[in-house]
Amino acid sequence: MCLRRPPTTILCLPIMYNWQMSEEKLTIGFIGAGNMATALIDGLLANGWQPAQIHASDMDQGRLDILAEKGVNTTTNNIDIINNSTTVILAVKPQVLGDVLTPLRDSLQAHECLLVSIAAGISMANLLAWTHPGQALVRCMPNTPALVQTGASALFANSNCSESQKSNAQDLLTAVGIVCWLDKETDMDAVTALSGSGPAYFFLLIESMQEAAIAMGLDAKTAELLCQQTALGAARLAQSSDVDVTELRRRVTSPGGTTEAALQQFESEDFNAMVGRALEKAALRSREMAASSQGQEKTK
Repeated sequence: MCLRRPPTTILCLPIMYNWQMSEEKLTIGFIGAGNMATALIDGLLANGWQPAQIHASDMDQGRLDILAEKGVNTTTNNIDIINNSTTVILAVKPQVLGDVLTPLRDSLQAHECLLVSIAAGISMANLLAWTHPGQALVRCMPNTPALVQTGASALFANSNCSESQKSNAQDLLTAVGIVCWLDKETDMDAVTALSGSGPAYFFLLIESMQEAAIAMGLDAKTAELLCQQTALGAARLAQSSDVDVTELRRRVTSPGGTTEAALQQFESEDFNAMVGRALEKAALRSREMAASSQGQEKTK
């Protein structure tokens, strides 16, 4: 099930949002105030949340100062975040998440807030080991376009989450893009390969197309502008069309024309298979990272 944030016009499923209701129910805390946390906070503020309802902690005072200028409550004490928030976003690097969470175990048991982890490769099993067996948890894989409120986030909740907590997590992430709920935690590996790492694949294609255009004689600025706008237009057309991308590709490919010539070259070099192998490689690495984090926990 995929959901888009308002005011996006294309919905995977029809749903009614009440941002004012969400504001009144929730206080949001962020442990870690890096780029992704800042993107989420900016999305919430843009959608009508009050700065006083948002709390953030970080060891970097400079990052906190940026948020404080927006009216967000800031602290260097993570326990303050737990005590003042109904939903807490874990936005620290995966390799330090265990060290961050373990000292918070008693506070988490006492406060019973929802934890939403955006740490790649950290399983529910690890998160429960670092917190407590009854902890309500949502794993989330967002991506960097959340920085411009066009992100894609996949969520998976454990059995400790209530429906209202799942709804709260959903409302939070739709502030910066679309949300998809997963039926199985193992699907996170495919999501990581597709949308988590996916922006880099498109950046690579844009980069390659720009370089090819420059080699054919276009100046760099023109190549950049045309390539970026073409990528944006293609994505918007794919979103707004009533047909799938295969049909869209067919419609723009005239027999014997320039597009057909380019696509035949892609096909001759096994483009589809290359993309498939690349995503499989990313998914494998995601599984390896998850296994590594579990192995480290067992040795403690």
